[in-house]
Amino acid sequence: MVDYDFQTIEQKWQDYWYNNDKFKAIDFDPRPKFYGLVEFPYPSGAGMHIGHIKAFSAMEVVARKRRMQGYNVLFPIGFDAFGLPTENYAIKTGIHPREVTDKNIITFTNQLKKTGFSFDWSRVIDTTQVSYYRWTEWIFLQLYKKGLAYKSKTYVNYCPSCKVVLANEESQGGKCDRCHNEVIQLEKEVWFLKITAYADELLKGLADVDYPNRIKVEQENWIGKSSGAEVTFKTTLGDDLIIFTTRPDTLFGATFMVIAPEHPMMLKRQKEIKNYQDIVAYQEVAKHKTEFERVQLAKDKTGVEIQGIKAINPLTQKEIPIFVADYVMMGYGTGAIMAVPAHDTRDYDFAKKFKLPVIEVIEGGDIAKEAFTSIETGKLINSDFLNGLSVKEAKTKIIKYLTDQGIGHEMVNFKMKDWAFNRQRYWGEPIPIINCPHCGLVPVPEKDLPVILPNIKHFQPGDNGESPLNNVKEYRETTCPICGEKAIRETDTMPQWAGSSWYFLRYCDPNNDKCFADYEKLKYWMPVDWYNGGMEHVTRHMIYSRFWNQFLFDQKLVPYKEPYKRRTAIGLILGPDGDKMSKSKGNVIDPLDIIKQYGADVLRLHILFMGEYDQPTPWSDLAIKGIDRFLNRVYHFQDKLDQEKGYHASIEPLIHKTIKEVGNDIEQMKFNTAISKLMILSNAYAELDSIHQEEYEALIKLLNPFAPHICEELNQKLGHKECLVHAPWPSYDESKTIDNEVEIGVQVNGKFRGTIVVKKDANPKEMEQAALALTSVQAQIKDKTVRKVICIPNKIVNIVAN
Repeated sequence: MVDYDFQTIEQKWQDYWYNNDKFKAIDFDPRPKFYGLVEFPYPSGAGMHIGHIKAFSAMEVVARKRRMQGYNVLFPIGFDAFGLPTENYAIKTGIHPREVTDKNIITFTNQLKKTGFSFDWSRVIDTTQVSYYRWTEWIFLQLYKKGLAYKSKTYVNYCPSCKVVLANEESQGGKCDRCHNEVIQLEKEVWFLKITAYADELLKGLADVDYPNRIKVEQENWIGKSSGAEVTFKTTLGDDLIIFTTRPDTLFGATFMVIAPEHPMMLKRQKEIKNYQDIVAYQEVAKHKTEFERVQLAKDKTGVEIQGIKAINPLTQKEIPIFVADYVMMGYGTGAIMAVPAHDTRDYDFAKKFKLPVIEVIEGGDIAKEAFTSIETGKLINSDFLNGLSVKEAKTKIIKYLTDQGIGHEMVNFKMKDWAFNRQRYWGEPIPIINCPHCGLVPVPEKDLPVILPNIKHFQPGDNGESPLNNVKEYRETTCPICGEKAIRETDTMPQWAGSSWYFLRYCDPNNDKCFADYEKLKYWMPVDWYNGGMEHVTRHMIYSRFWNQFLFDQKLVPYKEPYKRRTAIGLILGPDGDKMSKSKGNVIDPLDIIKQYGADVLRLHILFMGEYDQPTPWSDLAIKGIDRFLNRVYHFQDKLDQEKGYHASIEPLIHKTIKEVGNDIEQMKFNTAISKLMILSNAYAELDSIHQEEYEALIKLLNPFAPHICEELNQKLGHKECLVHAPWPSYDESKTIDNEVEIGVQVNGKFRGTIVVKKDANPKEMEQAALALTSVQAQIKDKTVRKVICIPNKIVNIVAN
């Protein structure tokens, strides 16, 4: 037999689908809607990699199944195309980022179509197109007008290699997540989005969505809500040092304070500080440390005691020393902490190094050896009016006391900080703000949007962390829309996260030039029914986009508060060596190589068959030839067709069971087991002398979401004029999915001696006869008397003999 010609077949059906808009979603269609979303790709020069295939394949299978189930399916695609990789490539080659982006998008589009993905190509978006980023700018202005976008001077993470300011999320571990070089601290004017104003709402919203628990936990940890008290410590010079603590019950054990090197009190009191030059020297050293280096727990404790000022414990009225130490950050809380060394490891280490008092206030540990930190259930000691109370009781009582005395109050704090929202680069959305010397920061009038990114030749950022747009006079210099005087346009651009924070909304109405999306269309399509993507994006991207959507909901611009009903995650495809794929390791698999050799259907099936979808899986070539043989066998089943109707009685239960289980497996993303069950069904077909057409059609339809090209070809060969895109999904009879026989164990005197196969729900007499007939049982009861036979239907037979 000659193998099927996958190249001709796949090209034929891709041309048919895409030229006839077979995957086009229809606004306001009366059918039930289904909105399936994948994370839109960054169109890199390398083109699509094997991870894209896996990332998109899950929702591809679901979308094709939903169309066959009668849904109006929106399965869109676009390109998240602003950002550093394209700009860095443009700087290196001299090719404009626009040209690079357009070329890369064409490459990606061709590759995605070559794989047969059923995206609605009429709704493609590109975040770098003016028609798109005009509305990104517009949303920014709405945030600004509501006080949720602001500019503030702060220390930022700066990458000297990329010459760009990075958010904390982009510099984890003190390294740039693009070039992996060390990040330093710079003091700059920074745009922030006040995402902390939505911290509580973002947490509450997790109760209303279907996310795996690990995704919810990651988001909860990222937001980091903590309850406690804000407490005022007076200083001996009359200043107030305000701290936030989750453990106000341990206040009696506070023996020193620590403030951040950037704390404004030092500058204010420089004349009174006797060792001010030592403080300044320490500040300079701290500036050259990344945030990661400063806050990590396992490091040497450094600090300088402030000479000339002490703090006063508000409960004991004792003077305690104040230290400047770099492990305290101005961006976290108030930039000052109270230190309770008996019950905090970092404070304990610091106290030991600087020979400071350690006062135990919760019993249960041995503070001579280490800090006692398991203190949730202890009793208070050395704490005056709190002595003998449980931790819970002490917290309640101390917060009331602090409030009554006017020295503190209950407070909720969040680990998440406001979102640093500007980059000193060219290839990004312009920030629509004008800086007027008379009127201050002035938003660009909405009628003047979009602020168009100018076409420039020199993209290199400045060595001082300034945007290259700062050098474009005709862009930078403008007039104030309020007073008409000369003014300066904001030259920083938005981060890449901006465009991806609302793209799911634009898909609902991608060509609208009157608003970012028509409300009625949003009402029809939103929320996203199922969003699949990487675990690396469940915090930054998902929290950012949920924030934007919740804000737009509060402005009555979108109809639903939460954008995503359901979210699932993909496991990485690793290299054949088990490591993450990278060009430097030489373990990258090019999907186009697989398509060229075996075809897109084989690639699609192989990727989903390799292992559990949400788990990391090393690439393996071992099964790919087996997948190829499987498809060829399915193709050649047409040679065994007969004219009979219905199903063979011998395999009818298996067909109904397979229809049910494959459908369920797809919904649970158990694609590997779904494919395995299709292979088992094909094995049963192979044993038949002939195959009925309805049997063949059932297999083809079940296989179609996974391997649509070959299934379309076979469907056509069966005489069907309509393609499979909207063909009905196979139905099953529940009563015929139930096995008529069961295998049960047989014991003799409590020891396993074999199994019998009997009819389901067989009566005890039938079970007993079958069990006693077993050769292994006969050997055990020979020369013995059977005293009792205990039969539990469908489960076990136990024979008692002596």
